[in-house]
Amino acid sequence: MYIVISGCGRVGAQLATMLSEDGHNVVVIDSDGTSFRRLGASFNGLTVVGNGFDERVLEKAGIQDADIFVAVTNLDNTNIMAGQVAKKLYNVQKVISRVYYPDREKTYHKLGLETVCGTTLVARRIRDFILGREYVAEVSLDYSTQMAEIKASPTLAGKRVRDVEIKNEFKPVVIIRDEKSMIVDDDTRILADDMIIAAISASAVAKVMRYYGVEVRTTTTAGISCPI
Repeated sequence: MYIVISGCGRVGAQLATMLSEDGHNVVVIDSDGTSFRRLGASFNGLTVVGNGFDERVLEKAGIQDADIFVAVTNLDNTNIMAGQVAKKLYNVQKVISRVYYPDREKTYHKLGLETVCGTTLVARRIRDFILGREYVAEVSLDYSTQMAEIKASPTLAGKRVRDVEIKNEFKPVVIIRDEKSMIVDDDTRILADDMIIAAISASAVAKVMRYYGVEVRTTTTAGISCPI
């Protein structure tokens, strides 16, 4: 298949490399040319610098021949714009857009776009663990709790999870590192550039931002509130 991917962050680069290894023709678009360094050594596709919703950039990437278009930048609005252009202007049969905020999925679906929400996927995994399939942490359901994505700051780097969690308010549960995710325990050490998926109470967001010098991207999750 001919697959065009918009966004060469951690997810986009991993996806492009895997698809390339599987023998598909892959083209990756990103506005930052240095992001292509994330592509694995086995990647043998093409790269194009530019915005994934720019028609000239898309045509340079061969969107006319694409069987699938995937938008996985870190901006929901960019993903929805790129997906719309690919679907409406170039009639790409399968368009998949990454969503950070689950409550936006309905909007995407109304526009005919398929979505993948990493926040929801992680929350479902945590829910399964909580229900006894595997142990993650001592947690309790609390519908005022939200999922949060936090990039490790210099203040967090080098510390253990037990040293940064705030009882009943903030608890890291998953770390994404080098394109792989792992369930943390109290002794897991946070490294620079880690992406932390955490449970956080709505009232503690400002506190965590202030304590650790981070930007907190939060979302409630359909079907489950990520517990602390």
